[in-house]
Amino acid sequence: MAKMVSFVIPAYNERLYIGDVVRALDKVALPHGVRRELIVVDDGSTDGTADYLEEMRGVDSLRIHRLAKNGGKGSALRVGFSITQGDVIIVCDADTEYSPDDVPQVLEPILAERASIVYGSRFLGDISGMKLANRIANRILTMAANLLFRASITDEATAYKAFDRRVLSSINLNCTGFEFCPEVTAKILKRGYKIYEVPIKYEARGVKEGKKIKWQDGFIAIWTLIKYRFVD
Repeated sequence: MAKMVSFVIPAYNERLYIGDVVRALDKVALPHGVRRELIVVDDGSTDGTADYLEEMRGVDSLRIHRLAKNGGKGSALRVGFSITQGDVIIVCDADTEYSPDDVPQVLEPILAERASIVYGSRFLGDISGMKLANRIANRILTMAANLLFRASITDEATAYKAFDRRVLSSINLNCTGFEFCPEVTAKILKRGYKIYEVPIKYEARGVKEGKKIKWQDGFIAIWTLIKYRFVD
């Protein structure tokens, strides 16, 4: 049976960018015979994102799931994961910080059965526009993950994370907000899985362009890594 890739895209007030992201991911080159589904979970948007998505129903691979109330990125992702049909699942943000051109190289190790988890590393690739404070915060989070779980990754908080469905389905996630990244990283490393990394490009956006993560989320991420080091 042909494999399928599920792109899970949580979206909250991303009307300006979601159309470009969906169209770009719909055109991403996949190996011959590999099918795709684009699952956009609208996380209670109030800016017209849902209405804009309805206008995109003509995209054959697109599936839209709308949440009545904003619950956070982690909540939207968990809903998205629960309705996927793919053999491989990749998380994609609903903005344009990450390049869809990098998706094939993130997926390739899993589709070729050389890895079961792949992270697209910004720090192995090309970063532009990231503030020094954000660079430091990302480095601290990655160092914490490596120290706590004896790993050797370079980018814990990257948005491009791809999983063999069987691995992701075996993990019980509790996240509601941006702590998805540290929770899933902690739980897969604690189970002994190896994270394979590939270089990607990253072009940061600011609060004025719609970036929603806050400095408080960094402390939550550190606590999440520590918590799941000692709690199942």
